[in-house]
Amino acid sequence: MKSKAKRQTKKPAMDADATLKKLGERIKQLRIERGYPSYEYFAYEHDISRAQFGRYENGQDLRFSSLVKVINAFGMTIEEFFSEGFE
Repeated sequence: MKSKAKRQTKKPAMDADATLKKLGERIKQLRIERGYPSYEYFAYEHDISRAQFGRYENGQDLRFSSLVKVINAFGMTIEEFFSEGFE
């Protein structure tokens, strides 16, 4: 007797570079919406390394703890942060 295995639908693999680019775009969008034309001033006011923050906006790799710090600086929850641009 053969058992029928359920077919699992394969989800498309996540492209890390594309996702980091989306993260950077979202971070930049939120900064500008909050009235900060300069990423350096936003980073300075929220005690985030200006060089690092610039890299985040450019879509370079960042640690989860750094992302949480940025999201907190925007006064948002993780759910709110990811509610746009990550469909």
